[in-house]
Amino acid sequence: MFFQRVANVFRVPTGNAELSRAQYDAFAKQIPLLYLLLTTNTIAVATSYVNVAPFWLTVGLPAVLCLMCILRLVKWLNRSRKMPTDEMVLKQLRQTNRLAIVIAAAFTAWGLILYGYGDAYAHGHVAFYMAVTVIGCIFCLMHMRSAAIIVTLIVNVPFIIFFLLQPQTSLKAMALNLVFVSAAMIIVLLIYSRDFARLVESRSETRRLGDENFRIANLDALTGLANRRWFFAELTKQHERAQTTGAAFAIGIVDLDGFKPVNDTYGHMTGDRVLTEAAQRLKEACGDDIILARLGGDEFGFIVSGNPTRDELRWLGAAISDVIRLPYAVGSSQALLGSSIGVAGYPQSANDPQALFERADYALYHAKRHQRGQMVIFSTEHEEQIRSHSVIEQALQNADLDAELSMVFQPIVDITTGRVRAFEALARWQSPTLGNVSPDRFIPVAERAGHVRGVTKTLLKKALAALAQWPADIRMSFNLSAHDLSDSETVVQIIAIINRSRVDPKRIDFEITETAVAHDFKQAVAAVQTLKALGAGISLDDFGTGYSSLSHVHRLPLDKIKVDRSFITDIGSNPVSLKIVKSLTALCADMGLDCIIEGVETAAQLATLRDLGCRMVQGYYFAQPMTEAEVPAFLASADEKRA
Repeated sequence: MFFQRVANVFRVPTGNAELSRAQYDAFAKQIPLLYLLLTTNTIAVATSYVNVAPFWLTVGLPAVLCLMCILRLVKWLNRSRKMPTDEMVLKQLRQTNRLAIVIAAAFTAWGLILYGYGDAYAHGHVAFYMAVTVIGCIFCLMHMRSAAIIVTLIVNVPFIIFFLLQPQTSLKAMALNLVFVSAAMIIVLLIYSRDFARLVESRSETRRLGDENFRIANLDALTGLANRRWFFAELTKQHERAQTTGAAFAIGIVDLDGFKPVNDTYGHMTGDRVLTEAAQRLKEACGDDIILARLGGDEFGFIVSGNPTRDELRWLGAAISDVIRLPYAVGSSQALLGSSIGVAGYPQSANDPQALFERADYALYHAKRHQRGQMVIFSTEHEEQIRSHSVIEQALQNADLDAELSMVFQPIVDITTGRVRAFEALARWQSPTLGNVSPDRFIPVAERAGHVRGVTKTLLKKALAALAQWPADIRMSFNLSAHDLSDSETVVQIIAIINRSRVDPKRIDFEITETAVAHDFKQAVAAVQTLKALGAGISLDDFGTGYSSLSHVHRLPLDKIKVDRSFITDIGSNPVSLKIVKSLTALCADMGLDCIIEGVETAAQLATLRDLGCRMVQGYYFAQPMTEAEVPAFLASADEKRA
């Protein structure tokens, strides 16, 4: 064991590639200095012995030694410009060990032979040369313990023995002094080598911890994908590369449709498993060439480099939709999800990373509102919409809502009796700068910009003021947005407005859409239950157009369902529409819910609905939306017709 440890002192360690590279990097900067030191010192000693020693010993042999040093010096200078592999580093370290033996032995032999010529001064010059040179070489090689110790022993041991054998007492004393100096230098080398190895190990551990911290800071703990921070860092890098190379790239945002109901129904642990599985499916669909990250919640982002075409992006969108659409096991049943995707390309959509992400987010918003479950690629049409929305948002921000917003009302009629049962309150905005802005333009902008709560409260006050003037048997339907339902404070303010109006809450039906419910199902249910406890009715609007309508019907405390007008338009010519309306009417009857059919515009449509047993209808066939002042006359006219 002892001899093994001693032998290891003279070997290059092979079990630690990082230590070997650190040794190589450290002494590679000093090796050229070592050869320069050997060359200059050799020339100096050889010059002083030119007249007292043979030519081959003062010129021939020193020239060979110096030439060897110069060639090695040039080779190291050239090598320093390259980045060697770990194998090359280890090979070079071992070669240095072997050369240390050869070079040290050659210069020591030359010095001992040269010592026999000249006077005492010349002898002192040789001794000084050997001492200074060996110390310089050891310091140049001190990062490589084995080579430094080899040089120390090969140079000093022969000179110690040589001086001990000389009759002069001073030389014997010099030999003993050299023994202590050599021992001290070896101890210093061993200590320095140990500390250097520890330093490298400490640096490696620090780098490992730094890498681990970086990984943790940029990794999503749930799915194992990169997180939002890493995504935006990569987006910035991709943008910088694209600016340099002129290459195009695209980014996309994926939102899981129907995930929130799964999360709220089956619990967060099940939701996390579904989310993790969806992430793995996305990873498989995207492959290794596409950067993928979880942005938060059920949103994921991806970056496609390499000048992707629209067809390639659409193929990717289809692949993502296909894998996300596959069933997910949740307990003893299965859940179905979809994916809406928004994509924006550089440089056609935007020229900076933040704007590019906003364009992709807008495309996603457009997909969720108009093409749910599909991919939307940002286009010039969307750019025009953004500019239009920006103008509307600015006008909304500066608007006097009380003065500019108003309500119109469309009747809901019981076709079995001809009586008007209720009016749906519809928003109108007369902007002093933009003129008349339709609700399908300004409501989405108000939702995205965070102004919709103020709009809702203003409109509700006006609608309740009108309702207070109507007969007590007339009800009113009022629309609530996703933002109204997702904010408990807004719900409290709505209740306060109702209480101040002195209108019986039982005369109010709040219409909610499935999209609004899916926005935050748990909070939406809480809001609906609160309004129900107040006495208000709840209607599910636009039924049949959502992603999973039936999943919400039995989980919400509903009173009414409004069948979307899209099924009524061709009900007389499309058997599918007829069957859907018939089925929905039967469903409502079975569940004890009132069914209101929207969009009735012709007598033929009305006749078909009568045959299906429908009772409550709404549409232009009866009346267009009217102002508050026109309602009393309409009610009187309706009573006359009914009579």
